[in-house]
Amino acid sequence: MYELLIVALFAVLAYRSAHIRDDEFANVSRRVGDRLGRLWDIAHQGMRENRFLRAEKALLTILKIDEKNAAAYNRLGILYAKQKEYRDAIDCFEIASSIEATPSSLHNLGLIYYETENYEKAAVAFEQALKLEDNLAARHVAYAKVQEKLGNDKLMFQELDKAADLEPNKETFTLLYKAYKNRGMEADADLMADRIKKLKPPARAKRILRPRRVVV
Repeated sequence: MYELLIVALFAVLAYRSAHIRDDEFANVSRRVGDRLGRLWDIAHQGMRENRFLRAEKALLTILKIDEKNAAAYNRLGILYAKQKEYRDAIDCFEIASSIEATPSSLHNLGLIYYETENYEKAAVAFEQALKLEDNLAARHVAYAKVQEKLGNDKLMFQELDKAADLEPNKETFTLLYKAYKNRGMEADADLMADRIKKLKPPARAKRILRPRRVVV
């Protein structure tokens, strides 16, 4: 009987200990989550206000807590790119893509490679981004620009056409017009110029007329 009581006592103690550990773990997780939230707020505010050192410190602290945080690496890459620290930006975007290959991280990597005139690597990064997400005109335009640098006019026109199909507006049509014009393709340029002329002008916001104030 005494042995059964001892066993029961240990069982109760083990149960209580497990609950205490679970509560402690939940409290620690909550504190870490709160701290990460505050750090992200600091990073976003620093980026908006061009307080790059403050934003950088916040992002690096996030990465100390969570070294596999792809979003933090991606944001840090954008921060370095804004300061024209391209080597550091490339490192951050490459790490972000290796952790979690997202269209935005791959597109950003392509933009930095393009900026540093590494067009072959830029093309690869843009291709990978398009495989994940091909419904944004900006991605096709970026890929078209790098193909232009590589001398692949056929692929450049294909990508600009896709961009114009996705967003048939003055900006995408003008890109096609200039591409045709620069290559002496006058007939195609004229057709594109006609399409630009036929575009409806953007609707103007209606002006709200305030009632006249009458002094009584």
